[in-house]
Amino acid sequence: MPKKIALVLLSVFCISMYTYSIDGWIRINRLGYLPNEKKKAVLLSESPQNIKEFSIHDALTNEELGVFNTVISKGEFQSYKSTYILDFSAFKIQGAFYIKAGLIYSPTVFINKNIYLGSADFSLSFIRQQRLGTNFAIDLDNQIENNVQSTNVEPDKPTKSKSSRKNTTIISPEPPKLINVSGGWKESADGTQNGSILATAIFQMLFAYQMNPLAFSDKHDDLGKKISNDIPDILDEAKWGLDWLLKMYPNKETIYHEIGDELQSSAVGSLQPNVRQVYVATGKPQGNTAKNHSNGIASVAGKYSSAFSLGAQMLKKFYPVLADTLASKAAEAYQLGKKYPGICQSIPLKSAAYAVEDDWCDDMELAAVELYQGTYDGNYLKDATQFGRMEPVSPWMCSDTTSHYQWYPFINIGHYLLANVENPRFQKEFQENLLNGIQRMSLYAKTNPFEVGVPMVKNSNNLVSALATQCILYRTLTNDSTYVNMENGLIDWLLGRNPWGASMITGLPKTANPPANPFINSSSKNNTPTSGGLISGPVQKSSFKFQLSNFITDSNGSERFQSDWAVYHDNNEDYVTNELSLDGSASLAYLFSGKQLEGVPEKTADNNQYIGGGIIRTDETKKQICLVFSGNEYTDGYKTIRQALKKLNIKASFFFTGDFYRNSKNSKIIKELLEDNHYLGGNSDKNLIYCSMQKHDSLLISKSRFIEDLKNNYSAMEKFGIKKNQTPFLLPPYEAYNDSISQWSKEVGIQIIASTPGTLSNSDTSVPEMRENYFSSNEIYKRIIQLESKQGLNGYILSFHLGADARRQDKFYPQLYNLLLELSKYGYDFVDLYKATDIIDRNSSLLDNKQKKKN
Repeated sequence: MPKKIALVLLSVFCISMYTYSIDGWIRINRLGYLPNEKKKAVLLSESPQNIKEFSIHDALTNEELGVFNTVISKGEFQSYKSTYILDFSAFKIQGAFYIKAGLIYSPTVFINKNIYLGSADFSLSFIRQQRLGTNFAIDLDNQIENNVQSTNVEPDKPTKSKSSRKNTTIISPEPPKLINVSGGWKESADGTQNGSILATAIFQMLFAYQMNPLAFSDKHDDLGKKISNDIPDILDEAKWGLDWLLKMYPNKETIYHEIGDELQSSAVGSLQPNVRQVYVATGKPQGNTAKNHSNGIASVAGKYSSAFSLGAQMLKKFYPVLADTLASKAAEAYQLGKKYPGICQSIPLKSAAYAVEDDWCDDMELAAVELYQGTYDGNYLKDATQFGRMEPVSPWMCSDTTSHYQWYPFINIGHYLLANVENPRFQKEFQENLLNGIQRMSLYAKTNPFEVGVPMVKNSNNLVSALATQCILYRTLTNDSTYVNMENGLIDWLLGRNPWGASMITGLPKTANPPANPFINSSSKNNTPTSGGLISGPVQKSSFKFQLSNFITDSNGSERFQSDWAVYHDNNEDYVTNELSLDGSASLAYLFSGKQLEGVPEKTADNNQYIGGGIIRTDETKKQICLVFSGNEYTDGYKTIRQALKKLNIKASFFFTGDFYRNSKNSKIIKELLEDNHYLGGNSDKNLIYCSMQKHDSLLISKSRFIEDLKNNYSAMEKFGIKKNQTPFLLPPYEAYNDSISQWSKEVGIQIIASTPGTLSNSDTSVPEMRENYFSSNEIYKRIIQLESKQGLNGYILSFHLGADARRQDKFYPQLYNLLLELSKYGYDFVDLYKATDIIDRNSSLLDNKQKKKN
């Protein structure tokens, strides 16, 4: 059988096995992995397997790049007869791959330093959507209606934004009166605003910024409008919450802790219909038919105090007057908590469900240590240690199950802060407290192949995020990496290394089964959330049946992966496992900001500009230009182009078709360009037009045809020693592509690039017969220089051709040297695509022969 046919059959076989599956699956982090981090996958099989090794292959060429025997058998688990952990940490090449173990294939595995780039700000899009009040970033047509309308307080100034909301007024109980507690976020699907939960979300965002400030960008203003205001977006969002929280704590002795889920039209008669009720923390049981078990105020006062205190520290640079107010309120709220120790639970309202928080000393510990950080008053430090000793380990870590928000917040940041104070005794004591919780969880983690030991209860994903955070904090404190596998397993769980192979975060990544149908609002099933929302997460089957008796199914076939241990449905009727969590989403900011900085510590976001998924401009803040040349059948300009580049010592990128590489007449050209250390890549195999030149949305090629053509292009390049992992960019023929072409390329580790619009550079092959689409060399030259003088060419990609049809007698390449010389005099650096785009490290693409040996 010819080798080419065998490879095609192998590819078809691989796709078939993956598509139809036998009875085994490989679960991975669907977002991807950093090159130098611990990298693991989990193999699940409904039939007995004997896996001793696995291999990693290039996603496009199927080339075997490594064979590994780092396999750990975890035996039977639930309905699976065989489970294995596949450790491929030693594989550090960047690109797109798949894992093969026996006859079981994984989805595409992405490895790249930029995998988490931009993720630090990711959850903010969901939190911003949940704002109540003026918000430019959302569309009211896709949101809940405003719950209240003001009558006796000054309304917010109206805006031209479609998303402007009126000022919020709420009825306060006994006697009823209208007060202004507008703002904040819609915290739950039933419309409540729980002060404890929102204060925790505020603190989580502030803490993430405090720990990893370089990870956060500034693309929005304080109202959510997409315009920079010289303040990191995460602080804008935290301030939005703090402004609301100040309204919820109007004076020293009055603290409101919840805005209810029911309209209270009868409380003020016809004067003010459609308002909600706000509840004062009384330190006593509250509720109507059902009552909670509140016995104090400390749990909510401590949370408010810590949010105020950290807010004062983080916002002082930007809002000094507000910071002074926050610092004062932090001290007042703390004293109120000390005066009324105990728990303040949420109220059983319309749904009769409520957060049964049972601890408060952790809240007061955090409040005290934050006040100490802001004032260095030793009395606060003394209080913090006393409160901390009352709860050395978060109680949920000692239990197989917990009630809803019973031990909240799910992580005690106070322990971490006390482990950082200058007192060595306190450092050791509270490091041990952090460690004890982690050790308890590691025992549970060993019982399943996913290395996730949290109780499968409602909001289990919040527990996953909290435990991952605690692991990271302990590791950064002590440099002890003993629990890094559990740490990574927890983060991977949220991104697809779970029984369902599904991400638990809306929109991340877009192509890997993120929640498509989360529970948002029981009365509005069609609301589609923005990206960045963490869903509540799996629960035990028994717990699911107890909480939700309705029969829930999924259209994606996930029923096969449900078990007694964990049940999850991507179904908008499943309010148990698939409800979006505001504080859970906020907790992602710390996790992802750390991962982002681990990969790329020097930048906060991808600074490339894209159209249809293709890079059309690199970082506009840098005075740099990329030169790109393409070729298929014409080479008449080669010598002139090479001479100009050599004379000016400029490195460029050359993209050729497979036909060009196979043409023996071009062998010398290719070898010389390689000797000159230019980038050589693909331009399709047969110069195929991927989509309509007039309407790019109209595809002219199927995915299978595109992949086949791309494979053949790389096969032709390989004859010159050009490996696929060394050529991650593709210049489409005629620069015609769309979102689909870009996505298909990314799935096999290829990034589309194209010239920056407006320069006319790629018109150097136009001919007079094209009439209005013909541009002379002088016109092209002048257009480029005009653009430079008018707006600059920072980050521009200039695309030319290696030659042109004889009908074009006015060749551009004789003018290339003068153009490059003139642009050089303007101060531009000509850089290669690797450096300019910074999406992959050039050296990391080089295959180490040792990688092919068994590890």
